Amino acid sequence: MKSLVIYFSRADENYFGGKLINIDKGNTEIAAEFIKEIMGADLFKVERKNDYSKNYMACIEEAKLELKNNERPELKKYLDDISKYDVIFIGSPIYWGTMPKPLFTELEMLDFNNKIIMPFTTHEGSGLANVVNDIRKIAEGAIIKNGLAILGSDVKNSKRLIENWINDNL
Repeated sequence: MKSLVIYFSRADENYFGGKLINIDKGNTEIAAEFIKEIMGADLFKVERKNDYSKNYMACIEEAKLELKNNERPELKKYLDDISKYDVIFIGSPIYWGTMPKPLFTELEMLDFNNKIIMPFTTHEGSGLANVVNDIRKIAEGAIIKNGLAILGSDVKNSKRLIENWINDNL
């Protein structure tokens, strides 16, 4: 099965178990890279044309405003065809109970008919939040498998967890 990981991830200042810490690579990107290793998947990183603030508190306010206004921010690049893939992994941090709006921008452009979708999130207490339900609304005609929620502060040690989730659902 040919697979693709579509994900949004943010480095810079992030929240880990009650503390703000600067990181070089976002948690969701680390998980996406594990999926690439396990599945031989292709990666597509969704990137907002105008990056979110490097400051965590400013970033969450920007994301909150996008959510409130139901925005679809412009992206640096777009993926417009997923026809050659059987399995699509969709990865996201949790911003205000769902995926960051740049992911909505990308996902709403794609045809998920007859695709298997494997949703995963990184979080510090939100679990999957509303991500699976939001993906269901976007991905008509897709088969949506059980999602995986990975605690962001544990993501570097999550390869076996991810591998087990894939083996249990594919």
